[in-house]
Amino acid sequence: MKQMNGMKRVKFIEVGPRDGFQNVKEYIPTEEKLKIIDLLVGTGIKTMEIGSFVHPKAIPQMKDVKEVVVKTLEKYGESDIEFFALVPNLFGAKAAADCGLKKIDTVVSVSESHNKANINRTVEESLNGLAEIREAFPEMKIILSLATSFTCPFEGITPVKNVLKIIQRGVDEGIHEFCLADTVGQADPLMVRKTVKAVKEAFPNEYFELHIHDTRGMGLATTLAGIEAGIPHVQAAVGGLGGCPFAPGASGNVASEDLIFMLDAMGYETGVDFEKLLAAAKYERQIIDGNYSGHQVNIGGPCEN
Repeated sequence: MKQMNGMKRVKFIEVGPRDGFQNVKEYIPTEEKLKIIDLLVGTGIKTMEIGSFVHPKAIPQMKDVKEVVVKTLEKYGESDIEFFALVPNLFGAKAAADCGLKKIDTVVSVSESHNKANINRTVEESLNGLAEIREAFPEMKIILSLATSFTCPFEGITPVKNVLKIIQRGVDEGIHEFCLADTVGQADPLMVRKTVKAVKEAFPNEYFELHIHDTRGMGLATTLAGIEAGIPHVQAAVGGLGGCPFAPGASGNVASEDLIFMLDAMGYETGVDFEKLLAAAKYERQIIDGNYSGHQVNIGGPCEN
């Protein structure tokens, strides 16, 4: 665990403007998306996913992604904040590059069944697509997210050897950043510890992040287990906005404000201002009718002993 001024350091990655927004049925006006991004920037967050370059027919909420990205980069492009977006294929990668992004996220499911159901591709076809993106954009920073890293709604518990296999294919293609994703929120702390331990032992020099869902209320505990096991780089979405397509009505994402509150209380350094993040979460709830998991908005400030 990295230390800063004697404190344990955790890198926080905000994914609400993509993974949270994309699940909202009612269209969120572009200016409101940009307002929330402004509020998040004001918290001190240094890494943020701000959209997804997918076809509007697939995710109508992302039809304005080009405008969101361009305007965000016009405003903050010279800052030290790293913005990135999800791309499903080479076409999306080209669109992201044309908008000025220097980093993209692409997803491959470890589970063959989930990959087929999610994007109608075999895992091998998706990995070939990754190779095409890498070849076309050799200077682009790419993080490969491994969906169903822990469990699959069709196949059950994901064998760790399958996770290692996908990571190795990524490394072979020149990818050195990966995100282990708990796609349906079925992971538990012990499962995450075991997987993280195996991944870190097999690939000690690669960079890893965690993306945990809170479908069953274990998101914070599972994220903490991953941090303590050796991945101090964690994703969450402001408000816990989101939804799991395989568990209708259930919240999907860990709430950023809940995670930062916990890490602050435990003495971790994140560089994120909790009160400003809480204000962003409250504002989001005022303007977006969505599926939220966050608790802090209903509690107020910390208790005094």
